Formats: sequence, structure tokens, C-alpha cells
Amino acid sequence: MNPRMMLATTTRVLDQLRHDHRSVALIMVVPALLLAVVYFLFENEDLPPGFPRTFDRVGLMMLAIFPFVVMFLVTSVTMLRERTSGTLERLLTTPIHKADLLFGYAVAFSVMAALQSIVATAVAYWIFDLEIEGDPWLVVMIAVLNAVLGVALGLLCSAFARTEFQAVQFMPVVVLPQILLCGLFVAREQMNGVLEAVSNVLPLTFSVDALQEIAAHAEATSAMWQDAAVMAVIVLGILVLASLTLRRRTS
Repeated sequence: MNPRMMLATTTRVLDQLRHDHRSVALIMVVPALLLAVVYFLFENEDLPPGFPRTFDRVGLMMLAIFPFVVMFLVTSVTMLRERTSGTLERLLTTPIHKADLLFGYAVAFSVMAALQSIVATAVAYWIFDLEIEGDPWLVVMIAVLNAVLGVALGLLCSAFARTEFQAVQFMPVVVLPQILLCGLFVAREQMNGVLEAVSNVLPLTFSVDALQEIAAHAEATSAMWQDAAVMAVIVLGILVLASLTLRRRTS
């Protein structure tokens, strides 16, 4: 890898995003709006005094899941558009390495993911009064890791799609199973044995575990750092795999 080439790719992608107002709105605004929908779903629930709100549990998890989904969609479609338009083929005729290209994209979208997570977390805390034990910045960190996970998976899946519609079709295969099995809806120990085994190795499961640690403890725990480290290693592995499967064009 060449850091200068990677930085050039990052700068180019950020400049393109800056002029793509719809993508910026999708990245920055949609997660916050969806979080508002989740809040109003539970706004009128009747709870005993001192009982925690459902939003404090579900909303916290949505801070990680929404960026994951949005960044997967934006990245996979954007990368496929680069290939079908011939931009990718032209870039790969230059001295740039495929790893420079992929990691440049990852860094650019990670910057957007960080901004997205900060906005969504600020909305959750300061508008909807999210109440958990842990530090908001730890929530942002896990949300950013989830968004970068979506970026990495989007880059990987775009290599196997020929149209934007096909890229979106990867969602039921790659994204939805992780949401269903991450422990958000049913505790993993209550799942069927096979589903629990699958759940235990899915990347999103580690983020849910990390967020549960943040929600329950005022200070960062070793379990939370371990889950975050595992997610970071998985993201790096997916990016390396994506660079190996990157094709010049869609035939």
C-alpha cells in the first residue's frame, strides 16, 4: 500500500460525496430520523416508576444498526457505480494498488460514518434523553465501528453484483440475518442451538454485546474493549478480502 495513493483516493471520494447531496442526506439525516420514529413508537408506553424505558434499550441498539445498514447501502451502490461507469478501470491503469483504492474508500466513508454517528448519538441523548450508564463517546465509537463494518461489507459485496439492484439484493443475505440474530429481539442463549452458534460469530453480535456493556457500566469494561477489538479485526479482514476480489469492471 502507498499512503499517498490511499489519501488521494480518500480525498476524491469525499469531494464526490460533497457534491452528492442526496447521499449526504441519506448518511447524515436518515439514521436520526429513523431514531425519532423508534422514540415515538414507545413514547406513550405505561411504565412503573423507576422502570427503564424501552427506548433506552432499543434506541441504543439502533444507534449501531442504522449506520450499519445505511453505510452498507451507500458504499455498495457507490462502488458499483464506479465500476460500471469505467472509473474503476481507469484508476487501475495507474500505479494505484487495489488495496490503496479499497482502503481509501473505507477511510472516506469512515469519516462520513463518524459524522453520522455523532449526529445520531447527539439526537438520542439531547433530544430524546437516552439514559444509560456508560459514556456517550463509547457509544459513538461502537456506532462508528458498525458503520465501518457496513462500509467493508458493502465494498466486498459490490464485487459480486452487476447492477445497483443486485447490490441492494445482498441486504437480505448479509445484513438482515445479522440484525435478526444479534440478540436484539431474542437473547442468544434462548435461540435454537444452530442459530446461537451462527450468532456467536456474526460481527453485529459483538457490537450488541459491547453496547450492552456500555449501557450497564459507568466505566469501560474489558469485555467491551474485547468486543470492539474483535469487530476491528473483522472489519480489517473484510477489507483485505474485498481488495482481493476487486474487479476492474462489471462484465
